[in-house]
Amino acid sequence: MPTRILVDEGHDIDVFYANSNIAPRSEYEKRFVELKRYGDSQGFDVIEGAYDPQTWEREVAPIGESIKEFSPAFGEAFASKHVGSAEPPSTSYDGVGSVAELLDDERRKERCRACYRLRLEEAAAYAAENGYEGLATTLAVSPYQFTDVIREETERAASQAGLFAHFHDYRPYYDEATRISRELGMYRQNYCGCRFSIREGEATRAFIKEQRKAAKAAKAAARAAADAERAQRVAEKKAYAEAQAKKRAILKSLRK
Repeated sequence: MPTRILVDEGHDIDVFYANSNIAPRSEYEKRFVELKRYGDSQGFDVIEGAYDPQTWEREVAPIGESIKEFSPAFGEAFASKHVGSAEPPSTSYDGVGSVAELLDDERRKERCRACYRLRLEEAAAYAAENGYEGLATTLAVSPYQFTDVIREETERAASQAGLFAHFHDYRPYYDEATRISRELGMYRQNYCGCRFSIREGEATRAFIKEQRKAAKAAKAAARAAADAERAQRVAEKKAYAEAQAKKRAILKSLRK
């Protein structure tokens, strides 16, 4: 969706695929092939950056490792034996009220910032070396990313490389982008990309499933309670009617 909007705005674009964060390599390649296929259909080039997970592990992973203990997604309720399992884990996230709490977004934001910075600096360096004028990012279409941080890091990387930062919040177009990708039969990943997000993606799906199950149970309980109350009122009304009928019968007998 961002690529289409940029083209409609009159920009001449190429896409730089800088994703050393993606694990495993087979996932990295699957996403690249899908993007390349889409780029060919839309008439823009897709340029592949170096796949260098070692640098990502050195620059970003230590932050992720240092904050794991604070995230319920990595807690005992979601043991490592569940990762990659065909069946969703049986968990109970007591006291966790949202996905943001589950993933500890306040700390996770710093890990993602380091990841954005690494990749945007790589893209900006390539753009500056090859005569491009500006830098934009498709990261800004996802409601699951930290858009304010993406803006800051895009502007920082562009300024550092002497480029114009073309940032726009594309999140309002996310539903449309999702619809179009499904209509085109495109591969849609179920986690952001890094090895930490694999666990977080699974935990999020398990959490949402648990929340839906709890909401469904609460709704069923409320319906059962309403039915019981209704049945009690009917029974009380029936008992009252029978008592009144009995009273009338006694009075009628006495009159006779």
